[in-house]
Amino acid sequence: MLADGSIFLGEGLGAVGAAEGEVCFNTAMTGYQEILTDPSYAAQIVVFTFPHIGNVGTNDADTETSSPAAAAAARGAVFRTRPTQPSNWRAEDNLDAWLKKRNVIALAGLDTRALTKRIRERGMPNAVIAHAPDGKFDLDALKARAKAWSGLDGLDLAKDVTTAQNYVVAEKRWQWPVGVAPAAKPKFTVVVMDYGVKRNILRALGDIGAKCIVLPATATAEEALAHKPDGVLLSNGPGDPAATGKYAAPQIKKLVESGVPVMGVCLGHQMLGLALGARTMKMAQGHHGANHPVQDKTTGKVEIVSMNHGFAIDPKTLPRGVKETHVSLFDGSNCGIELEGMPVFSVQYHPEASPGPQDSHYLFERFAKLMAKKAKAA
Repeated sequence: MLADGSIFLGEGLGAVGAAEGEVCFNTAMTGYQEILTDPSYAAQIVVFTFPHIGNVGTNDADTETSSPAAAAAARGAVFRTRPTQPSNWRAEDNLDAWLKKRNVIALAGLDTRALTKRIRERGMPNAVIAHAPDGKFDLDALKARAKAWSGLDGLDLAKDVTTAQNYVVAEKRWQWPVGVAPAAKPKFTVVVMDYGVKRNILRALGDIGAKCIVLPATATAEEALAHKPDGVLLSNGPGDPAATGKYAAPQIKKLVESGVPVMGVCLGHQMLGLALGARTMKMAQGHHGANHPVQDKTTGKVEIVSMNHGFAIDPKTLPRGVKETHVSLFDGSNCGIELEGMPVFSVQYHPEASPGPQDSHYLFERFAKLMAKKAKAA
């Protein structure tokens, strides 16, 4: 039930009940489990444009939530076709049962193409997704609930998905045939400011030889620097960056001024922009998929990347000394910045590529070089 009263009927699966959220569409052809467990999708209902979802089942290794607080992530999911029984050697559960365990409401059999077209033309609507096994709904109540929901504007959701206490991770990306291996004898210590961090970001840092110390979103710059990090990563996360930035941006500014290398991803990118004096804005339909072309203006290279964001930095507000490094080739929106003369950069997309192509792994290597250079200078 959309806030304007539009109704899309389907067959319910997953959890029973109703949940409100902002409806977005994702064009990725793989990685549905990673998408549904990405904390950046908190308070959102994800419409999958690819028709076959659930074919390979689910497993514990591909879950992207790192903090137990982020267990919910997406509130709902919409599929064109009801998921079939899984056929994959890594499958530990089928998608329907897995959705029930995570309390995610899902609908199948909808005209996802019509819903996607509506979002493209009119923007991401607020809605309620509801599943009742007996098929009985109070449509007026659902419409009132969808209409009353405030939406993501002004909503600080990082506090809902961040870790409650510090923890340490030192592991590498999943690789055939060993799976996830430990990052033995780490060369770097990286403090991760957790606004809803994905596990594969922590694993990508492990691949460059980093031990990660994950801190809550509300941690101060002083608390972060007390760990004597070689670098600081500002993580991805959900909600309005301006709302989270009220308490996070001043701390990020202090981290930048300390001279420690800083890398930002997604929400972390937007809040770095806020800390440096730029402004953010809400997008009409956002970018959600694993097939987005972005140009690295520092090299001229075009990379295909994974994206998930409904807000963006307004490039016209970038202050002097802050350089735009990456742009979307779909709509020209900002996808990366760096602070000239300082070891500080960020990107709007997901270089950890989970799901998605691996064109952007070089950014973690760039971060490693900045940390190594800083350590050598010290």
